[in-house]
Formats: sequence, C-alpha cells, structure tokens
Amino acid sequence: MIHSFLRIICLFIILLNVLVEAQTINRYGTTAANFLEIGVGSRATAMGDAYVAVANDVSSIYWNPAGLSHVSNTSGLFMIQPWLVDIDMLFAGGAFVVPNFGVLGLGITHLDYGEMDVTNLEYQDGTGERFGASDMAATLTFSRKIVSWFSFGTSMKYISSNIWHSSANAFAVDLGVLVNTNFFSFTGLDKDGMNIGMSISNYGTRMKYDGIDSYQPIDISEYEEGNYGDVAGQFRTSEWELPLIFRIGIALKPIANNIMDLTVSADALHPNNNAESLNLGAILNNKIPGFGEVSLAMGAKSGMSGITKDNSDIGFTVGVGAKLFYLGNKSLSIDYTYKTMGILGNVQMYTVGLSF
Repeated sequence: MIHSFLRIICLFIILLNVLVEAQTINRYGTTAANFLEIGVGSRATAMGDAYVAVANDVSSIYWNPAGLSHVSNTSGLFMIQPWLVDIDMLFAGGAFVVPNFGVLGLGITHLDYGEMDVTNLEYQDGTGERFGASDMAATLTFSRKIVSWFSFGTSMKYISSNIWHSSANAFAVDLGVLVNTNFFSFTGLDKDGMNIGMSISNYGTRMKYDGIDSYQPIDISEYEEGNYGDVAGQFRTSEWELPLIFRIGIALKPIANNIMDLTVSADALHPNNNAESLNLGAILNNKIPGFGEVSLAMGAKSGMSGITKDNSDIGFTVGVGAKLFYLGNKSLSIDYTYKTMGILGNVQMYTVGLSF
C-alpha cells in the first residue's frame, strides 16, 4: 500500500515540474487576503517555512492539517509577530484530542494594519479623519491517523477583510496528508524514517469588497448647466481569488538518539499568484534529561527559477527555542525567530506553546 502511495507522490512531483516549466506568465497581485501566505509558529518559520512534512504541533492547522494527528495532548499555541510597517499579526490556536475519533483544531489569525489618515483629491494631506484596516481568518481542523504511517487532515476557513466601512468575506478548505516511511532511517526505526507531506491551502470562494464607501453621488450631466440633481451611484468592485498554495515536502532525521536529534526538510511550493519557490530548513533539538530540550533552527527561501542566479532574492531565517516538560509528557515551550526579507527589512516572531 505504501508503495502505491509513493507512486502517487512521484506523479505529483512530475506534475509540479511540468507546471514550473509551463508557467511563463506571472500573476503577481491578482489575489485577495494575501495575509494567508504568512506562516505561523516560530519553529516552522525558523525552518524557512519548510514544514509541510514536519508539522506535528498546533501550527499544523496552517501548514498541513494532517500533522495535527500527531498531537498527543490537548495543546495551545499563541504567536505574536510585529510585521512590516507597524503591522501586527497574532495567531492563537488549540488542539483537542478526541479518543477513537481524531484531533480537532481551532485557529484564529488576525492582522491589524493600524490607523491611517483619510485623504482625497481636495485634502491630500488629510481630512482630519482616520480609518483602520484588518484581516482575520478562523479555521476549524479535523485530523486523524488512518493507519500508523498515514495521516489525513482537512480544515474549513472563514476569512474576513475590512477597510474602513467596506468589507469582504470568503470561505475556504485546506487538505493535507502526511506519510511516515522507513526509508533512510538511520536508527532502523520507522518513526525516524523519511516523512512525506502534501497540502493544498485556501481553495475557496472569491472575495469582493462592499460597503458604504462604494456609494457615491453622481452628477449625470457634469458639463451641462441646469437643475439636474445628483443620483445615487455605486462603484463596482471586482471579485478576487484567494491565494491558493500547493505544497509538497520531505523531512529526514540524519541524527536521532537520546541526546539530540536533527531534522532537515525541503518544501516545493506552487502558488496561484506567484512564481514557484523552494524552502529549505533544519532544526537541532538538544535533550536535557530531567528538564526538556533546547532547539536551534535555520532555513532559507528562494524562487525555483532564481536559485542559481546571482540576483536571486534569498531570505534566511534563524530561531531558538526551549521546551520544559512537567507532569510526565506535558510541556511548556517558548520559541523565537528572526527572518530577513530583503529590501523590506527584517521581522521577528515570538511563540508560546502549552500542552496539558
């Protein structure tokens, strides 16, 4: 059975390669709710977003819903990320183990763009009014281990975007699978073999902004004198797709013992609004008996077409974390990530996790 599934994986890889070679027209800026492309969880981000085959905590709600099946205790995760240009991003999520059923997850992502001055053609320095903008996504996830080596997960999302008096809403679905093989197991144990993960994110309805800001009085005879009164008018807004992302990745454990374990991973991404990209990551966990573990992670991100070019824009990430065990298998974790974003600057991420 596992061999049949691996054949399917190979077909997906061939299809992805065909799509990469065939794509000659980019679609930059053609989707709405692009905040859905910002990853969550310091550990995953520190690994260069190469997490689809590694996902095994609450952040799996975002990366690969199948990974949530590896959560063994009721767990929570809270992340804060001061984003670019004073934008604040928050994520809060929880995983709830239901015996003989699976694992349920709930996640909330929120971006606050702050307040800005209202301007128009007459008052280009501001009218004295202020407006705000925000994005939000609420996700409900179900994940289950079908057999010991194969997990499946799916998520339902409600997405909302607000700009002053206008708003747009959408619904989307995520799907993911996670396969644990005994290939390249340096310890001989199946659990330390190669993981293969795939996910499709944000397949859903289109978004269209609407609100009182789009209603404007219109002079039907602007260049004629007379007593024509203005009529009620409304600007027609376009519908926009969500940022659909297909991910496929592998993860290996070249080191796995009682003292430390090293995981290396690679993800290939095919989005509907940008060029294909390749993410690489690694995380080293040092185990401290009677305490927990300390981790160091790093990663890199680049477009597939630009990896071998001198002008390719490669972003690097690095992170550290600590996990404290209590009451046996319960844990408290704290993680930090520093990420470079080229000419846009650098961002930092802070995450706290708790299992109980």
